[in-house]
Amino acid sequence: MKKLILVTALTGISYFGNAQVTIVKDSRIDDLVHAQSQGSSSEIIGYRLQLTFDSSKSVIDDSRSRFSAQFPKVDTYVEFVAPHYFLKVGDFRTQLEAEKVKTATAAQFPTGFIVKEKINLPRIDQ
Repeated sequence: MKKLILVTALTGISYFGNAQVTIVKDSRIDDLVHAQSQGSSSEIIGYRLQLTFDSSKSVIDDSRSRFSAQFPKVDTYVEFVAPHYFLKVGDFRTQLEAEKVKTATAAQFPTGFIVKEKINLPRIDQ
């Protein structure tokens, strides 16, 4: 009985092994895949410190200038997700690097927290 099942299974595999599949796709898919592979080489998964968020851009700009005065070599990023602006800082490869800056800024930005996201490759001169 076992031999009969094995022979039937092998026959089924060889029969379906010769099947052909035709893929019909939009040519723009290849363009998107190529563009994504070219653009992502300067980004890695890392950490940023989100210092604050507010619906007023002037509050974010003020916070950004205060942070930049204390840490001039740390990059700052402002993101807008309606209706708020978010101030994120740093391109940290490890969570420990982000924790050091968070501790140093805790007095000015007590609500800051670390987020894991795509970051730019950190600068060499830091």
